[in-house]
Amino acid sequence: MKTRKHSWIVALVLAIALPALALDLDEARAKGAVGERSDGYVAAVKENPSDEVKKLVDEVNAKRRAHYTEIAGRNGAPVEAVAALAGQKLITNAPAGQFVHDGSGWKKK
Repeated sequence: MKTRKHSWIVALVLAIALPALALDLDEARAKGAVGERSDGYVAAVKENPSDEVKKLVDEVNAKRRAHYTEIAGRNGAPVEAVAALAGQKLITNAPAGQFVHDGSGWKKK
């Protein structure tokens, strides 16, 4: 009986803690793991990123692509144009210390 009780406690703690361990976009930017690109998407700054960084980049970019597609459809504009405009704004508004890629390589703002 005592073992089951401990198992439930461990399971509950893990269920609460695991999502907190996942890397989020702001944290990844602050750590220099990802940066904004001029095409409106994020990318890993370093070669051979961790699986966690790859997953984050894929998730963020899929959401952005869907959002850009929606905006493009409402305005009759190409998705690439919407994404590029967003990329310019994201780079301009990126805080000092974060990485941006303006087409000529990664730079720390």
